[in-house]
Amino acid sequence: MLRGLATVSFYAADVKAARDWYEKLLGVEAYYAVPSAEDPAYVEFRIGDLQAELGIIDAKYATHQVGAAAGAIMYWHVDDLAGTLARLIELGATVNEDIVERGNNTGFRTASVVDPFGNLLGIMTNPHYIQVLEDLRSRSA
Repeated sequence: MLRGLATVSFYAADVKAARDWYEKLLGVEAYYAVPSAEDPAYVEFRIGDLQAELGIIDAKYATHQVGAAAGAIMYWHVDDLAGTLARLIELGATVNEDIVERGNNTGFRTASVVDPFGNLLGIMTNPHYIQVLEDLRSRSA
């Protein structure tokens, strides 16, 4: 049974450039790189409330065509959807889908971009995410 997100993997022909771009976007450095930080084939970040993993893999290891935005979109919860979308565009991402209200004014709103390396990156405001996080915090208190 699926228990939770473990790692989201993105691909890039230039892993070093992708690492630098995501460090700027996320405000954290990649904590892991192989074979080295100077010449990485893979880097990994831990981000967000649950320290989810975001990995960037050299495109030469992909089992699919890299560069054309396609496939599943992983949506990351953000507190400020419009502000985050603007920041992504400022950093060189292009809009894949502008902000969309999902449901009948339930607070679920999404948007997605294509990063400069061809990966789809989804962002959303998600009341369910906030509720789950609050429940986890109250159980651990």
